[in-house]
Amino acid sequence: MTLVLDSSVTLAWLYADELTAPVQQVLDRIVMEQACAPSIWRLEVANSLQMAVRRRRIDATFRDAALAGLASLDIITDSDTDIFAWSTTLRLADRFSLTLYDAAYLELAQRKNLPLATLDRDLRSAGAALGILLLGA
Repeated sequence: MTLVLDSSVTLAWLYADELTAPVQQVLDRIVMEQACAPSIWRLEVANSLQMAVRRRRIDATFRDAALAGLASLDIITDSDTDIFAWSTTLRLADRFSLTLYDAAYLELAQRKNLPLATLDRDLRSAGAALGILLLGA
C-alpha cells in the first residue's frame, strides 16, 4: 500500500478542467501500486458524481463509466474506519476543525503511516501539522 486517497483527488482525475500534473502523478502511482481509503470513500465519490448529474455537469453515462474505471483500480477501503470514528477521528476533527469525513482520511494516513493524497486545503494543513507526507497539489 502506497498512499491514502481522498475523494478530492479522485474527482479531479475525472474532470479535465481539474486534472493537474500532481493529480496525474497520484493516479499513475495508483495504477502501479495499491492505495487505500476510508470506508466512506466510495460513498463520497458516488455522491459527488450523482450531484454532478443532477446539476447537469455530467450525465449518468459518464458517472457510470467513471465509477467502473475507479472500480478497476487497486484501491482498498479500510474496514476499520468506523472503529476509530468516535475516538481518534473525532479528536482529530476537534483538533483541526475538520469534518468527521475529512478527519477519517487523516486518521487512516496517520494510523497506516502513509502519504495522504488530497486537494482539500484544511485537510492538507492538518496533515502537514502531523508531519504526514502530502500528495496531489
